[in-house]
Amino acid sequence: MHPGTLKRTVFFTDSRAKSNVTVFDTTLRDGEQTPGISFTREEKLGIAEQLSLIGVHTIEAGFPASSDAEREIVKAIRGLGLDTQVCGLARSLAADVDACIDCDVDMVHVFIPTSDVQREYTIRKTREQVLEATGDIIAYARDHIGQCMFSAMDATRTDPDYLIEVYRTAVDAGATIINVPDTVGVITPTAMKHLITRIDREVNCPIDVHCHNDFGLAVANTIAAVESGASQVQVTVNGIGERAGNADLAQTVMVLSSIYGIDTGIRTTSLVETSRLVSRYAGMSIPATQPIVGENAFAHESGIHSHGVITRSDTFEPGIMTPEMVGHRRRLKLGKHAGRHAVRQMLAEVHMEPADAQLDEIVLRVKGIAGKGKRVTDADLYEIAGSVMQLAPDEKTLILQDVAIMTGNHVIPTASVRATVEGVEHIFSSVGNGPVDAAVRAILGIIPAPVHLKEFNIEAISGGTDALGHVTIAVEDERGRVFDASASSDDIILASVEAVINAINLVCRTRKNDRKRDE
Repeated sequence: MHPGTLKRTVFFTDSRAKSNVTVFDTTLRDGEQTPGISFTREEKLGIAEQLSLIGVHTIEAGFPASSDAEREIVKAIRGLGLDTQVCGLARSLAADVDACIDCDVDMVHVFIPTSDVQREYTIRKTREQVLEATGDIIAYARDHIGQCMFSAMDATRTDPDYLIEVYRTAVDAGATIINVPDTVGVITPTAMKHLITRIDREVNCPIDVHCHNDFGLAVANTIAAVESGASQVQVTVNGIGERAGNADLAQTVMVLSSIYGIDTGIRTTSLVETSRLVSRYAGMSIPATQPIVGENAFAHESGIHSHGVITRSDTFEPGIMTPEMVGHRRRLKLGKHAGRHAVRQMLAEVHMEPADAQLDEIVLRVKGIAGKGKRVTDADLYEIAGSVMQLAPDEKTLILQDVAIMTGNHVIPTASVRATVEGVEHIFSSVGNGPVDAAVRAILGIIPAPVHLKEFNIEAISGGTDALGHVTIAVEDERGRVFDASASSDDIILASVEAVINAINLVCRTRKNDRKRDE
């Protein structure tokens, strides 16, 4: 194994980790148990295809016995012919195993509660009855399928001696891999290392681990398990799942690959893309500070930090993990801590080169705006710089003439936009999930070159039903550059339209400057 190093610094010690660890993703099963999340059939198929594309070893496609619809979706995922194993979940019941087998899955994942509290209050079985049921159901599953994972549910609250006995019973009956679930997220990394070390020494079977995040320790506990010999990790995209969720796929994979040098088989350059796909389908936004995939994961505002990463990125980034490795991009952001180097760099990217005295004035104005609690967008910066440098106002590429919205409780929201693009009038209509979505789609339909809407935020900046709304958006051009802009109005649809147009004009302005520079 090749541990992650930076100038010969080793970031971990005392590891029994294997050189290869496989990834078992349960986004479509445990992830969908997140309150408020319900994926459609098409969304589940899309997520399964994406997980296969990035190299996930096994996908837990669902719980076939829970409903006919669930069974049909698991069958459909199995029928995609993905380059990954498909697993179905089953209780310790023959009918549940039969439902999985009917879906033609590659693996059946059987579970039974083993802690005293769950055993006595959920299934009302004695310890001896659990041992008997474990042996019987695994033997039954193995009579019908080649691979069977066994989970001792609530393993981390189970008497350790009894837990070992349960696992040995499962392995003797034919379990091909055993799962150690921290079902309610109560174990600590040091305790997990001790537990997995003992299981690894006393039970002759590959070990998988499934950690919940009730105390924010899911990833740490998963890593501790790998340090102690676990050969497979269970994760979900964005860490979604019951209560506080599960170990996050991106975080777990990047810790293992970047710090430990462990091969997980995951194509890490698609981690951000995968995160955004699931976020969109789940209707749950990704926090800006989410490690690896969040908008701020590689963003810098502080003058010291910005200056450092401009000079050398690993001054204020891990170094062993770069934004390019996970499909992200580094961004310099404006705020009251912004420094001269960051502002100069941001202006240089759009071919604006202020003199030193002008730069000082631009920085002063940026900090003045940010100090009042207002977000300073790229559009604000360029307007400030243009004013300080006494530049002639840029001719806008896109000028809105009219926008008309039709919506209602029995009407599909529809927007029609009339605008001039480089002096030529265009009209475009689009439907959307709401009036704002329809309007934005209509505008994006008439722009001269494609842009991708990355961020859309609405906030009220005054009270009452006639509140003034402030919209901030970010768009990405074909080169991966991100531009943000904002607008305010007591009509939130018009504020949204104006913000989008402001951002698009920034993109078009930058393209024009690119062409001038290249000529």
